[in-house]
Amino acid sequence: MSQRGLAQRTAPWSDIEIARAARPHPIEEVGARLGIPPDQLYRHGPHKAKIALPFVESLEGRPEGRLILVTAINPTPAGEGKTTTTVGLGDGLARIGRKVAICLREPSLGPCFGVKGGAAGGGFAQVVPMEDINLHFTGDFHAIGAANNLLAAMLDNHIHWGNALDLDVRRITWKRALDMNDRALRQINVGLGGAANGFPREDGFDIVVASEVMAIFCLARDMADLERRLGQIVVGQTRGRQPVTAADLKAVGAMTVLLKEAMQPNLVQTLEGTPAIVHGGPFANIAHGCNSVMATRAALRLADYVVTEAGFGADLGAEKFFDIKCRKAGLKPAAAVLVATVRALKMHGGVAKDALGQENLPALEAGLANLARHLENLARFGVPAVVAINRFNADTDAELALLKEKVRALGAEAIECTHWSDGSDGTTALAEHVARLADGGSADFRPLYPDALPLWDKIRTIATRIYGAAEVTADASIHARLAAFEAAGHGHFPICMAKTQYSFSTDPNLKGAPSGHTIPIRDVRLAGGAEFIVALAGEIMTMPGLPRTPAAEAIHLDAEGRIEGLF
Repeated sequence: MSQRGLAQRTAPWSDIEIARAARPHPIEEVGARLGIPPDQLYRHGPHKAKIALPFVESLEGRPEGRLILVTAINPTPAGEGKTTTTVGLGDGLARIGRKVAICLREPSLGPCFGVKGGAAGGGFAQVVPMEDINLHFTGDFHAIGAANNLLAAMLDNHIHWGNALDLDVRRITWKRALDMNDRALRQINVGLGGAANGFPREDGFDIVVASEVMAIFCLARDMADLERRLGQIVVGQTRGRQPVTAADLKAVGAMTVLLKEAMQPNLVQTLEGTPAIVHGGPFANIAHGCNSVMATRAALRLADYVVTEAGFGADLGAEKFFDIKCRKAGLKPAAAVLVATVRALKMHGGVAKDALGQENLPALEAGLANLARHLENLARFGVPAVVAINRFNADTDAELALLKEKVRALGAEAIECTHWSDGSDGTTALAEHVARLADGGSADFRPLYPDALPLWDKIRTIATRIYGAAEVTADASIHARLAAFEAAGHGHFPICMAKTQYSFSTDPNLKGAPSGHTIPIRDVRLAGGAEFIVALAGEIMTMPGLPRTPAAEAIHLDAEGRIEGLF
């Protein structure tokens, strides 16, 4: 399906209407493109299926294809289109005759009903069935939330029945989880109402996509690794300051059972029938922002090219993709695509959203500092990159020429893409360039810092080399906690920064490429099962809230029972 010509972003068809008009292939035909036998697909209706774990395990030892990361500049209200470009590039590679698989994260209900909307692409570069993917899909997030909350229930139950482990209720760190934006649940009291209801204590909720169970789900190589990691979750401390784990609470077996079906990767397709494996979905501003290791490794053994994305801008998503996912899973990316729009770059250059439709070359040039830093950062990891210009109808020839000229001066190429309106027709040039990059063998991937670097130095390295900060600050309690993590044998863990996605700084209103700022670290948390240390910078929250006018207000069923308002 394709729409010729450069479409207006206010085209008569919405994303959901385009998706609804599609005629997807039976999921067995999509699986056949990757060599997946029909009997290894567990159908969830005609157009989505789970790939059987025994088949996934049988792929071990096969040669791997080339891994291509799609990332972006810092997001703005003007829109960048990273997921849309990921889908469009996958379709473009298929169009030029390459065997390709796309690996995406599953969307969270929080953003779907909040302000961001869904995460299935847009226009004529979508994965379908769009409504299912953006809502309950195959139930993976429900299973992850259930496993998280089972552990919480078993923890409080253990305390109620005598607390044989001597858990200190003042030092319990495990939170409950819900896949919804709900600020009222950030900090609560539980156990109220008398002796029959357990011991009163302070508690709280994280959104499911920020939970450690989600991170473990996405980093586990197989079921055995999943079970091992779940057992390492630290839920709190004893009164003697010793860690208490999920294994100590004897919760691991039941948690693993709850996740058994969810661990099977989900197979869907793009509007053009390109296979897409959509599995796992940690946020990138408060978690590590990548789809599951199982899905990515399976795709690399089934396709010659695998296109995947990392959440938000490259300062968060790409850094965590490289320093956490690739480091832990032994992945070696062959190329990176940095998505940008003229509109977003002008906003980084100081233009208000309502003035973005007017040509403004000085603002564009000023905003290019944001793109330049991201390109510089990608080069630090030894991965060759190309800039994808997600073109809007109002972009002028002069603006596009300036953007290409400046990117070329930075040592890269900028290629116009019109996949939103034209599907794979609009990404052929990008696909050919990316294939050449990936095939060229110029990638020399290396993480930003070695495992042996002290934890505080890892935090400082990310802040100064990736964010452009002059210094990092934290009070003595933060340093003491990091020292305790190292003493307990966790010093080799990578860092997962929790920070606003809108800026290189911790101020979401500071656009462009700020330098010389300070990154304040207000908390650090051990994710013993995910095997990383979370460093919370600025005012970032692990349970978001809904905006003044949430998207949920416009979502409804029409007279024929079809979903409207989802985007």
